[in-house]
Amino acid sequence: MIPGAGSGALPRAAGLSSEEAALRLKMVGANRLPQVRPVPRWRKLLAEMTHFFAIMLWVAAGLAYMAGMPQLAVAIVVVILVNGIFAYIQQERAQRAAARLRELLPAIVSVRRDGRIVKVHTTELVPDDVVVLVAGDRVPADLRLVLAAGCSVDESMLTGESEAVAKVPGDAVLGGTFLVNGEAEGIVTVTGSGTRLAEIAALTGKVEAPPTPLALELQRIVRITATVALGIGVLFFVLSLLVGISWRDAFLFAIGVAVALVPEGLLPTVTLSLAVGAQRMAQRNALVRNLEAVETLGSTTFICTDKTGTLTQNRMNAVEVWTPAGLLSIIGAGYGPEAEVTGKGTGEARHLSTAALAASAGRAVLHNGQWIAEGDPMEAAIDALAVRLAGPGQEPDEPEVSHRFAFDPRRLRESAIVGTTLYVKGAPESVIPLCGESSAERALEMVDQMASHGLRVLAVAERSLPGLPGASFKLEKVEAGLTLLGLIGLHDPPRAEVRLALEAARDAGIKVAMVTGDHAFTAAAIARETGLIGSPELVLEGHTLPEDDAVLTALLDRDGVVISRVTPEQKLRVARLLQRRGHVVAMTGDGVNDGPALQQADIGIAMGLSGTDVAREAADLVLLDDDFATIIAAVEQGRATYANIRRFLTYHLTDNVAELTPFVIWALSGGRFPLALSVLQILALDIGTDLLPALALGSEAPSKGTLKRPPERRHLMDRALMFRVFGLLGPVEALFEMTAYTAVLLGAGWRPGAELPVSDVLMAASGAAFTTVVLAQLANAFACRSASTPPWRLGWATNRLLVWAVLAEVGLLLAFLFVGPIATLLGHAPPSPGGLAVALAAIPAVIVADWLYKVFRHRRAGTAGTARAVARPAIPPVPLRQVRSKASDPPGPGKRGSNHGPRSGNSHD
Repeated sequence: MIPGAGSGALPRAAGLSSEEAALRLKMVGANRLPQVRPVPRWRKLLAEMTHFFAIMLWVAAGLAYMAGMPQLAVAIVVVILVNGIFAYIQQERAQRAAARLRELLPAIVSVRRDGRIVKVHTTELVPDDVVVLVAGDRVPADLRLVLAAGCSVDESMLTGESEAVAKVPGDAVLGGTFLVNGEAEGIVTVTGSGTRLAEIAALTGKVEAPPTPLALELQRIVRITATVALGIGVLFFVLSLLVGISWRDAFLFAIGVAVALVPEGLLPTVTLSLAVGAQRMAQRNALVRNLEAVETLGSTTFICTDKTGTLTQNRMNAVEVWTPAGLLSIIGAGYGPEAEVTGKGTGEARHLSTAALAASAGRAVLHNGQWIAEGDPMEAAIDALAVRLAGPGQEPDEPEVSHRFAFDPRRLRESAIVGTTLYVKGAPESVIPLCGESSAERALEMVDQMASHGLRVLAVAERSLPGLPGASFKLEKVEAGLTLLGLIGLHDPPRAEVRLALEAARDAGIKVAMVTGDHAFTAAAIARETGLIGSPELVLEGHTLPEDDAVLTALLDRDGVVISRVTPEQKLRVARLLQRRGHVVAMTGDGVNDGPALQQADIGIAMGLSGTDVAREAADLVLLDDDFATIIAAVEQGRATYANIRRFLTYHLTDNVAELTPFVIWALSGGRFPLALSVLQILALDIGTDLLPALALGSEAPSKGTLKRPPERRHLMDRALMFRVFGLLGPVEALFEMTAYTAVLLGAGWRPGAELPVSDVLMAASGAAFTTVVLAQLANAFACRSASTPPWRLGWATNRLLVWAVLAEVGLLLAFLFVGPIATLLGHAPPSPGGLAVALAAIPAVIVADWLYKVFRHRRAGTAGTARAVARPAIPPVPLRQVRSKASDPPGPGKRGSNHGPRSGNSHD
């Protein structure tokens, strides 16, 4: 039954005038939800200084002060303040970036104003506006329906009820719900804070979102590092007591070591890195709805893309019309009225185009001197076809539709009644079986012929009715006994940049499959034209997919497979099977029924131009230009963001190795070898070396080789990172640090085991060790820019933020060494010439050591790759599976008129 499909409709409302709408907007205000009262900035800043680690530092500062060490207490407070302010600034920048991204989300609604349908921003809606809705649209305010054709509404976000609710004229529809099926028009009753959605939003704003997987992993890293820091502090407390140091000094000594190693700045730096990545994606037309999706994108191993609008331009053009009288060819550009028409059956084709126009809502309109699609591009192409066939200077009559039966993804067709005639258009397999047998066989042959040329094919039919249907009727009885008028072949040219984007995806180790609701021949033709289809060709159809999951998974897990005629359930099954295979799946979709598959995929990708609100709500990424190449650009930025997080970790942990080494040597010597660095110096190193360079590394742009290697599939702290930190960069820094310290002592005549030299020598030696760590970290910052390429090949100044950070680091070093009060507080002096020479030598030493590691790693990876290639067994070719379907080109599941259906790398550049 189709409630509200026709005679039960209320009189159509004319809508407001633009002047009246503007006046009401001033009176009632914008149609937006009331803003949740933000947390005051002072409370946010206070929170950054009162979390677990900060409280631990406050306690340490208090103990240091009570024990008579005001210098250490002040230094710890400075660390708390600097890290707290730094974290606050990072979080604020990330939140502002996320807010700017949310503003880019499409928020346009169709309304009747001044007697015509126009598009306005949802915030401009006012009471008594007449809103025009199609399947997939979000209801922008509380409405009372005046027209409803086959409507059902998803109210689950308000009521929790999963089943869509049928709606008829006169029913109320609440803002925030989604139109699942049909078409509707409604009068706005309440906007903004007066809606039911506003009441729920006020409650929702009080609920904190749970932490994301990436945040949980980062918190795990912080907990591990903090536990290690506390453990080392306890160990040094015990060792200090064993070598005869008083318990008070030993306790303060241990507290200072633990404080210096707590990674307070890790989480805010990572958050900012994600925000920077999201902003860069937005600049490339990829809108991230969830910051953590930035990192997940970099791990993508399989992309399931639809066809229309993503691989193609979504600029439909009717180029062929077949009727029983013959085949007609139409050559025209865009949606304009001019075209060259050749072939047989012009009169029959003219009637066919008028019938298809009656069953269509979209139109071609002249805007700023250019013909564009208003509504569905396919229906705009049908409108242009009707104008072209009407002849020069002629306009086809606008059909007066009394009943409209909207597109249904189950019926795969839509229809309309004009007078007492029913006009139907839709997928050939859904329309032709409802017609007589006389021309069906020839029509099916033409369907396959058109589809093999890459055309999208629609069938058009009609039926004379004995009278108008009553208020309650069965639609399947109305859409029966049809007379086939013919077929329309529409061409949607592929995007020029798709072929290069597909090559980039393959270079990046990402498999790509086409998953579409289109005809197998049409999908295969576009796949060949874009270079997507693999060799040997594998084209599957939804109704022939194997029921055995293992068999289907084996067929799917290859590059270039084409899956046609898929239903939403099959699309969901494809995503699940690929995930079970170990893939990180990105799935595109634009229709109402694509929501489950988008939510199931690791990365759901919705269309910003042609997609529905339902799809965008379920997606992690919205393509503002609907372009497949944008997906690859987003993957590249996702990989770069993941690499930036690892860069910061490498940089931070290397510094910790150099800071801990003097204490280890002091403890192993039983206190007989002087301590090269004090706790205050370590705190100064954390402030002077970690903050700004870490921020600069977190915003590193993607390297040239980002898409030239397989996806990353490892933890942030893996064996490669740990070896680079604790087996290479850290030991090199520590070696030169202790060499500089020892060189100054030996130059002053001190020998191991002898009495400690005078304080001036110790201060100069400590200054040499301090300088060495700073200069080594300077070199380390450039080394950490890549795990495979030396900095001179990257270009020393290509990351300008890093250059400024390093200059600031040098400035702080000079202040720490030569500003008397600061140097006295830290307990060091400028190094001797010998100590300075060793410190300066640490710069090339770190660079060279890192370069040799990268060369060795590159050669080892090449040898391992060759060995794997030799050992890999040959894969037998898969025979072509292409099933001829007696159907073509429906407007695919999910959207009226849509053509859609339903880390192993060795680098972290």
